[in-house]
Amino acid sequence: MKISVLAAGLVALGLATQGQAAEFPDKTIEVVTHSGAGGGTDLTARAMVRAVEPIIGTDMIVVNRPGGAGVVSLKYLEDRPSDGYTLLTWTTGHAVQQAKNGATTAEGLIPIARATNDPQVLMTACGKFDDAEAFIEAQKEKPLRYGVTHVANIDDVSAFMFGKAAGIQQPQIVPFEGGGDLETNLIGGNVDVAVLNYGEAAAQIDAGKICPMIVMAESRLESAPDVATTADLGIDADYSTVRGFAVAEGTPPEVVETLRTTVMEGMQGEQFGHFLTSAMGLSPETSVADHEVWGEQMNAAVKNMNAALVELGYIE
Repeated sequence: MKISVLAAGLVALGLATQGQAAEFPDKTIEVVTHSGAGGGTDLTARAMVRAVEPIIGTDMIVVNRPGGAGVVSLKYLEDRPSDGYTLLTWTTGHAVQQAKNGATTAEGLIPIARATNDPQVLMTACGKFDDAEAFIEAQKEKPLRYGVTHVANIDDVSAFMFGKAAGIQQPQIVPFEGGGDLETNLIGGNVDVAVLNYGEAAAQIDAGKICPMIVMAESRLESAPDVATTADLGIDADYSTVRGFAVAEGTPPEVVETLRTTVMEGMQGEQFGHFLTSAMGLSPETSVADHEVWGEQMNAAVKNMNAALVELGYIE
């Protein structure tokens, strides 16, 4: 009798567990970002939420956890249950932090999908240089002041690696807290060059105050078809700020699959595509990617960043 009761209890527990898994999601999903409100990463997270929320059938909120160039957001994810209700907006900044800790893969994370593949763009105040060739020529004899957001991150790493590949004087790096502050100082002449993503400076570009000089990519941006790429100039410097989503290892496989399916469906829709083209200056076809492509890129980003930080002397 006792055995029968125990067996019945185990069956009931198993059915309850299956029911709980099948019910995902049944509460609010947090989408954590390491950036403050208004930055490119924050905007991407919010655009994803708007596109995916109606499909996934539950509330989604963006939780901003700035600090430590990604460290705080990683710790926040680590402290939450591995149940799919905390979705990390993973970027190149997180690759830097993981690489600094000796990692060569995006360890501890399960990829969901990529949202943006956003090339670094070297920008100047309009009228400072006639074209990309004049911009490069000016740096052969004397270094320019490059404004970046934080150090030991994609901005200054890409600036250093560009200088090395282009055979110019290495830039003098000037860090700023955010893209808005950097844009103000570029227009004001306190720095010569800003390392930004196109979308971050789109308003000032449209206003004719900031001009993109070189896109660090293989292909030209649809939003800036007349701006030369490093590939056009024969410079081996292809660097992008990538943004996508991941959950912690240990998240149930069925929950991971639900997130992958719904997030991809939302980001392949017209609403998110319009965000990419209008707000970020990106092509949906070259930005949105599934978990397989995204997982490979996450791991490659950590590996390559580790090698770059070693070469630049940031880590041993």
